[in-house]
Amino acid sequence: MSNEVTVIATLNGTPFHDLPQDLYIPPDALEVLLDTFEGPLDLLLYLIRKQNVDILNIPIAQITRQYIEYIRLMTALNIELAADYLVMAALLAEIKSRLLLPRPREMEKVDEEDPRVTLIRRLQAYEIIKAVAQEIDSCPRLERDIFLPNVECETLVLPENLPDVSLTELLRALQQVLKRTEQHSHHQIIKEPLSVRERMSLILLRLMDVKESLFTQLFTINEGRQGVVVTFLAILELSKEGLIEILQIEPFAELRVRGRIA
Repeated sequence: MSNEVTVIATLNGTPFHDLPQDLYIPPDALEVLLDTFEGPLDLLLYLIRKQNVDILNIPIAQITRQYIEYIRLMTALNIELAADYLVMAALLAEIKSRLLLPRPREMEKVDEEDPRVTLIRRLQAYEIIKAVAQEIDSCPRLERDIFLPNVECETLVLPENLPDVSLTELLRALQQVLKRTEQHSHHQIIKEPLSVRERMSLILLRLMDVKESLFTQLFTINEGRQGVVVTFLAILELSKEGLIEILQIEPFAELRVRGRIA
């Protein structure tokens, strides 16, 4: 068996089989800054909350010490410090000095305001604004959490394509009516004359009431074959004159008659 040498790494096409003995990694090669702040008030509020300190009773000495340490850390990491951070450090140092230094005798009887009051008010106002900003940021935001669809919806008008009624369909419908007439035929002693014009008027009056009727419902079975023929001729005349229209919703469906008079 051949001894295979493991290649640890390849640099510029040159394979390396062993780790270099002079490999040196500086201690500050990788540093991670977990907390970022938006300003000196944000940093100061973070330090107060981290120590679980009452904002109305700030230990200026302890907070000032931690604040300056953080500024030194930012300087060591080559982070450009804004002037606001240095101004806040100077303000903390001033408050600390005013609390430590003795007051002049002529000022002892004067009720001087606690030098921390102004800073506390600014911190309280900043804390309220920050809480509101976080609440607003958690709300759904357009183009971040919610996206509006852009769909063009056009009104589609689909034409109603009704099948053409042929003469064969009319004759087939007439044949069915004649068969029903034969089944209900009675012995007639007196024959009454039937008028096509009169039947046309009766059909129009009926269509004015119902607006649409089945083709077979326009016939009166008791009138016999003669009545069926007269009604059929009246329907043809009305269709020819454009007073009615004969429809068929779908192929092989029962015929319907609709009036065209408004």
